[in-house]
Amino acid sequence: MRKVLILGAGAGGTIVANMLRNQVPESELEIRIIDRDERHHYQAGYLFIPFGVYSPHDVIKAKKGFIPQGVEFIVDHIVKIDSENRRVETRLGKYEYDWLVISTGCDIAPEEIDGMTDAWRTDVFDFYTLEGATALAKKLKYFDSGKIVLNIAEVPYKCPIAPLEFVFMADWFFQVNGVRDKVALEFVTPLDNVFTKPVAANILAEFAAKKNIKVTPNFDIAQVNAKDKTIESHKGDKVGYDLLVAIPPNMGNQMLIDSGVSDPVGFVPTDNHTLKAENFDRIFVLGDTTNVPTSKAGSVAHYMAYTLVENIVREMDGHKALPKFDGHATCFLASGFEKAILLDFSYDVEPLPGKFPFPGMGPFSLLKESLSNYWGKMMFRWVYWNLMMKGLDLPLEPQMNIAGKIRQKA
Repeated sequence: MRKVLILGAGAGGTIVANMLRNQVPESELEIRIIDRDERHHYQAGYLFIPFGVYSPHDVIKAKKGFIPQGVEFIVDHIVKIDSENRRVETRLGKYEYDWLVISTGCDIAPEEIDGMTDAWRTDVFDFYTLEGATALAKKLKYFDSGKIVLNIAEVPYKCPIAPLEFVFMADWFFQVNGVRDKVALEFVTPLDNVFTKPVAANILAEFAAKKNIKVTPNFDIAQVNAKDKTIESHKGDKVGYDLLVAIPPNMGNQMLIDSGVSDPVGFVPTDNHTLKAENFDRIFVLGDTTNVPTSKAGSVAHYMAYTLVENIVREMDGHKALPKFDGHATCFLASGFEKAILLDFSYDVEPLPGKFPFPGMGPFSLLKESLSNYWGKMMFRWVYWNLMMKGLDLPLEPQMNIAGKIRQKA
């Protein structure tokens, strides 16, 4: 019997397990999935915890509830990938495979920035972990005056619009609490604008300006001076803060580095379109673990899964993998006051105005604030738990659809 081994039971790995089990009978394919944690985190929900919209209870469920029948779920720490012998070693055992799927994600590494951990979760916070988001919620609850700086250390990082989403939500949060005139918000980024894609960046920058959020671009952070409460760039520029919300460097799993299958920061070199690991046979990669030039986000992992599963089945049937993944990403950006902005883009098509997913009908508007977008954002948690994680089809095409979008000059 052929064997597929999936490393990581986050969104990407769990979706692949469900899709594969639905397409290939249990009598023909053994599927195992290994993860170190029994709990599944809806990471997109972390952003709402600091503002009291969600609690930790809203973003955590048991992983076993999403693993389909006929798939073995192993809770263990992965130690090594032996690609030559098609074997994975864990603390408790060894598992052979015919095809390997790597979906171990990435994590923040605040220790990579000099001084960032000196005041960690005292005056310097993150919201990319459950612990960080919960600690930040306690801090914001009583923050009624001063300067909040959000700093992006470097790219890539998970969910590229989340930092901008945070400052937009902060603007709303402090207005509701009646202290916005006493709280300054500054968005500090290594990019030359608030986003990587020109059309969307210009539109989103206009939203930031309207919300009185200062944007400081081209800031390449070198260190955090916790005593002076400043961040300093490699050029020597400094930005002061009372509260620093940090997006630290993101790194992949150390095990991938130790196994020699990733680059030095833990991202696996991956073919942009087939999702096969470069220079390795029968290894596929998806989600945050890849180095492909698209967003590290749940929607991307979902879109990737269609191509990845199809290609594993094709190889099982003796055919070559097809280059079908186009970098498709769909992201809702909550902007406060029950409104949100929607972006839909790919490798070759940047976010554009228009309607989504149905041309001319929507119900969602692209690159515009709307109530329908907000409800799309809030309903996505239900969609995530009840449809996406179970590998069920959504009314969204895995490949980018240009229909309904309005092309504009940057």
